[in-house]
Amino acid sequence: MIVFLIDADNLSSAAWIEEACSSLEAAEGSLAVRRAYGSAENLKGLSQTMLAWAIRPFVNLSLTKNTTDVALAVDAMELACQLPKPTVIAIGSGDADFVPLVVRLRERGIRMICVSERTKMASEAVHAYDSVLFVGKEPGKSRNVEAAMDPVKKAPAKKATVKKASATATVETVAKKAVAKKTPAAPKSAAKAEVTLEQILQAAPALKTGQVQPLGEIVKQLHNAKLIGKNAASTKLFKKFRDWFELTPEKQPNQVRYLSS
Repeated sequence: MIVFLIDADNLSSAAWIEEACSSLEAAEGSLAVRRAYGSAENLKGLSQTMLAWAIRPFVNLSLTKNTTDVALAVDAMELACQLPKPTVIAIGSGDADFVPLVVRLRERGIRMICVSERTKMASEAVHAYDSVLFVGKEPGKSRNVEAAMDPVKKAPAKKATVKKASATATVETVAKKAVAKKTPAAPKSAAKAEVTLEQILQAAPALKTGQVQPLGEIVKQLHNAKLIGKNAASTKLFKKFRDWFELTPEKQPNQVRYLSS
């Protein structure tokens, strides 16, 4: 029996899940158990893919803790204790949080596969699995990565440097190179430069994981970095980068997640 358990708060793209199901069936055989765990907002965006692949949704409470990870882990252990037990369990998440679960299931003789988007794969989790299946386009193939992260930089020399980046460089690597370059000091009479996406990620590095973060904690870090004033509306700043950040719930958001692709 082959099982595919998806952390929809991590493997959150319909295209990734579609690719994962096709690749797993081609390599391992028919997926007997297909489940997706996540918040109502994330699962709603995957409804068409779940319907097409007959994936059962498991909605969790929208809390700041890892309720999705725990729900997935409990079901995985329950399935491992049934007879007949699964021969293969694929975890749709690159989180290192699942390493203890993976080790225990592997010790029970179950072959463990990780399915993850490349930039979300935790390096310390790679060797815990028997194999890793990457889905989605390679980050090195994204165009104008640095330009999208920092629209203020326009110097031709800096653009040329970005072009020299390796085809396998991650978004984070390109961002670090951009920080290392010194930019000319703005004239004193010039208006204060707008906050950039790169500055937000540097001030609140937890966002780079792509996981849901408490909005209050992130705002505190932005205050400390002097990116927003004490009385400034934090949601207004994130809404300027609506293609990069997701605020939940919609009416009175108290959580934020960085959309890394």
